Amino acid sequence: MKIPFSEDELKDVGMWNAVPKPYGVPAYPMRKFNTPITPKENFLRLCRKETPVWMPNATVDFNAIQPEIMADAYARNHGGKDWFGIEWQFDSVSNAAMVRPGTRRLSDITKWREELEFPDLKAIDWEKDYKENYEALMEPERATLFIIVNGCFERLADLAGFMDAFSYLLEEPEEVGELFSRFTDMHIELMEIAKKYYGADAITFHDDMGTQINSFMSPDTFREILLPHYKRMNDAAHEMGLYVNYHSCGCVGNQMENFCDAGFDLWEGQEDCNDKVSLLKQTTDRMGQLSVFAPPPGMDDEELKKYVVDHVLKMAEAGRYIAWFVNTYPESSVDINELIYVTSREFYSR
Repeated sequence: MKIPFSEDELKDVGMWNAVPKPYGVPAYPMRKFNTPITPKENFLRLCRKETPVWMPNATVDFNAIQPEIMADAYARNHGGKDWFGIEWQFDSVSNAAMVRPGTRRLSDITKWREELEFPDLKAIDWEKDYKENYEALMEPERATLFIIVNGCFERLADLAGFMDAFSYLLEEPEEVGELFSRFTDMHIELMEIAKKYYGADAITFHDDMGTQINSFMSPDTFREILLPHYKRMNDAAHEMGLYVNYHSCGCVGNQMENFCDAGFDLWEGQEDCNDKVSLLKQTTDRMGQLSVFAPPPGMDDEELKKYVVDHVLKMAEAGRYIAWFVNTYPESSVDINELIYVTSREFYSR
């Protein structure tokens, strides 16, 4: 049943708490809209392949968290050693970290059992972390999105370098498969923790799969090497009542069917090297999309309003889409979060 939009939805009903954000991004209170259903239920409608009441906006509608009690998260956000002893170097210009040049933790794929020490996730006091850093701020009416970085392929490249990681895929597929199976066990255990201690509704799972011009590997290689592990992981997540958003950068349109077959519920990809509209139309009956929405600079207020409205309508017409608005116009008088909400509310109520 469609719910007509009412101006009462824009009345002042307070602010959402500044729940600690992922990727080391500062958190701020966000304006709350007087929505006819909760943002969490709206998100779940989209995940269940139902029509949402408005376009979910990750900036407003989610508790998006990445607990830095995870060594992987802290190292990726600030630098330092991750769970496998890989040294990350923070770059203040890009506001991100990369593996420190010259770092190598795995001498050869055949030696992973002897050389790698997996983290003991049960030894971490997750309950204490939640109570001290999240419990008082979490908003139960919003969906909780828990971020996990370093998927199977990314982790292998971090451990051994990209050149050898690519070689291992072709030359030692059985060893790679056994290592990826062990990584998958860890990912499933971490998802169980996200659900039990942080009340996660969804997981954002990182594993970049391409450059700006093509995917790192052929669809056949992905299907043979990675898909079985990600299918097992996603099946386990679904059994827990979790949805999985696959963050995978690069020009990866040729992998869409694999991503769907692996059971990912959403794909979070780049706008600048993928035809996101065409790919969403292609996959929306199986997999939705979430992506950063950052209007380009240089527009006046009227141009900005038109740009936002056009983007919202274009993506809403294409299929199941979640915007992650990044405010590139902090000095503008345009309330872009409101514009996304109203435009999509009116679209979905028609």
